[in-house]
Amino acid sequence: MSRADALPDLTPRPAVAVPAPPRRAAVVRDLRTLRVLWRREMLRFVRNRVRIATSLVMPLLFLLILGSGLNSALDQPGAGPGAGPGSGDFRTYLFPGVLLMVVQGPAMTVGALIVWDRQAGFLRQMLVAPVRRGALLGGICLGGATSGAAYAVPMLLMAGVVGVPYGFHLILALAVLVLVAFSFTVLGVLGAVCIKKPETFDIVMGLCAMPLLFLSGALFPVHQLPGWLNAAVVVNPLTYGVDALRRVIPGGTAWAGEDAGPQWWGWTPPVLLELALLALLAVGALAVAARRFSRTD
Repeated sequence: MSRADALPDLTPRPAVAVPAPPRRAAVVRDLRTLRVLWRREMLRFVRNRVRIATSLVMPLLFLLILGSGLNSALDQPGAGPGAGPGSGDFRTYLFPGVLLMVVQGPAMTVGALIVWDRQAGFLRQMLVAPVRRGALLGGICLGGATSGAAYAVPMLLMAGVVGVPYGFHLILALAVLVLVAFSFTVLGVLGAVCIKKPETFDIVMGLCAMPLLFLSGALFPVHQLPGWLNAAVVVNPLTYGVDALRRVIPGGTAWAGEDAGPQWWGWTPPVLLELALLALLAVGALAVAARRFSRTD
């Protein structure tokens, strides 16, 4: 055998096309990813009992102490024209806002956990997994929405304390809270994939959360605010979650009236339209977050 025959053949060969995986296999893989990441968030939730207890303290203070105090003050004679119609319990009016406060905090916490996962290196391991980025974020957001709604269950069981009767409407309210929690989990995740430092994320989320809460009608009626603030109320997505909850829960609109919600040129959007807006916001924000997530360092 000659020396030339012993050398390996280095002639380039045409690349062989690798068939793409079947669509069904890709769907199954994405569903498995959703389940794994949803379970991871649930394990985080059930193992942190201290956070579960402490996250309910502030909403209970708002409902039982602030709500009862304002309810007594507004029932006094001569409370003034801005005190509200007085045809219902102020705590019943405040109850949907308190429910939203309960789910908003845990939903935003999911974003903070993603920022810390980037510091620990777990985020980079997720990026190299052979699954779609939307499935990764979708599982995280579903876990955040489930844990946020779970925080609201103890508050819903206290509905009778503030004069809200028990019934099927509380199950509808829980369904609305799941959608609201999912929407704000997606917004928190979108902030997390754009912000790299945990300290910066906490500051930005804190600055965004309080104005969204105050300009949503969760704590007081917003229909009599000045024009420029009313515009901020209309574009605030939390406004529609609060209003949908208030109109699902019996007596939620009695204190301030039916027209105290968001107004579009004098027209009040129906509950289904408000929920559709929240769902559209969640889908759009998740698409943007998935696109940005694929370019995370």
